[in-house]
Amino acid sequence: MTAPVRSRRSLTVLIAVLAPALVWLVTDPLLGHRLRITDPEAGETLDIGLLPVVVLALLVSLLGWGLLAALERFTGRARLLWTVAAFAVLLLSFLPLTGSGMSGGTRTSLALMHLAVAAALMAGLPRPEGRPTERSPAPHG
Repeated sequence: MTAPVRSRRSLTVLIAVLAPALVWLVTDPLLGHRLRITDPEAGETLDIGLLPVVVLALLVSLLGWGLLAALERFTGRARLLWTVAAFAVLLLSFLPLTGSGMSGGTRTSLALMHLAVAAALMAGLPRPEGRPTERSPAPHG
């Protein structure tokens, strides 16, 4: 992997970590809506703080980068395969948001966090298509 690709991907991971952190900062301290999930059967409440948001976004970002790097090493269709996998993971990440035990504000904030991470990773990790390639000179006729 070349240094420019590594730098771009590192910046992408940073953005993918900062984006949900920004959503949390606006939602929780600024607007005063505590991100909270309650398990009514167990009577337990989970407050979602900034540290878990950042750690989970970092973990998902690094796993996504690792999967893309592995695919690039073993297949010529890495971008397509990785994008399909990324969309599948995004869709699966919404499943817990369909359950009970959270307010609409919490559900919306968490969905925005998931979308923010996915958007950053999908836009920044894969190499752009249409990169200039070396071409042979055209034959003279």
